[in-house]
Amino acid sequence: MSLPKTPQGWAIRLTQILSLHKAVHGLPRFPIDVAGLAQDFSRQVFPDAPITMVGGLDLSKGIEGMLMPNPDGSGEWGIIYNETVRSPGRRNFTLAHELGHYLLHRQLHPQGLQCTNRNMADWDEARNKIEAEANTFASYLLMPLDDFREQIKGRIVDIDVMTKLADRYAVSLTAAILKWMTITDKRAMIVVGKEGFIDWAWSSEPLLKSGIFYRARQIVTELPAASLAAQEVVWDTGRHGVEHPAGVWLGNEPVREMTVFSPGNEMSISLLLYPDQAPSRWEMAELEEEATVDAFDKFMGASGR
Repeated sequence: MSLPKTPQGWAIRLTQILSLHKAVHGLPRFPIDVAGLAQDFSRQVFPDAPITMVGGLDLSKGIEGMLMPNPDGSGEWGIIYNETVRSPGRRNFTLAHELGHYLLHRQLHPQGLQCTNRNMADWDEARNKIEAEANTFASYLLMPLDDFREQIKGRIVDIDVMTKLADRYAVSLTAAILKWMTITDKRAMIVVGKEGFIDWAWSSEPLLKSGIFYRARQIVTELPAASLAAQEVVWDTGRHGVEHPAGVWLGNEPVREMTVFSPGNEMSISLLLYPDQAPSRWEMAELEEEATVDAFDKFMGASGR
């Protein structure tokens, strides 16, 4: 049997094996034991280059995981995650990401690969092909499309739904949102903030078609002052979200923002939902005219004082 060539192909092959095994033994389908899968599957399919070690090490800050060859030249491989990362979901996604590198990229990178937390958000093949492929593999393996679609069918997507999906698949909230973003027909964006600035952001395809996206990795961009992310609101307020008027977030449209914060408020994760229909050119012109008039009125008011 020929081996898959794509991230999706590898994930589907492993999913078929897992589904059969779990059905025979009466085991729950999710979450997936990536460490056990990586070692068992690699020994069977690649006996000359098996994964013999999966574990955690105290890696440098910002490093999420590594795929490393055994330095003794035996041909064995190891998958390592940063044990200082406290989130089990992030660790699990990292393991799947590195397994993707093993299946897809180890021959091109015989010295191994080291991945940062930003690599885990690289889903754009035009920007970083191998990291995008590893993320695609991990998302398809841990969150198969058939089950993922079934879980969100008929539901209004919000932070609570995304949190339940993250728990079901043992992935991070960010990974669950990004998975949804790749398949949704909604105009949506995820924004990750750190220290008052946008660390990175990702727009769904329908929102990209509206020309709404941040180049946060090329241009230093502050979080909007009126956003929940910048205000560091309490959990309940953040997860339920607010409806912002046009002008708070990018684009001249009202935006629903839902935001959660990591422990210690070191990072914010915002899910932005734009109106389903993008405004027409005439509506955009009216909005821009209103904004110009409003700015002029405020200026004249300030001058009068």
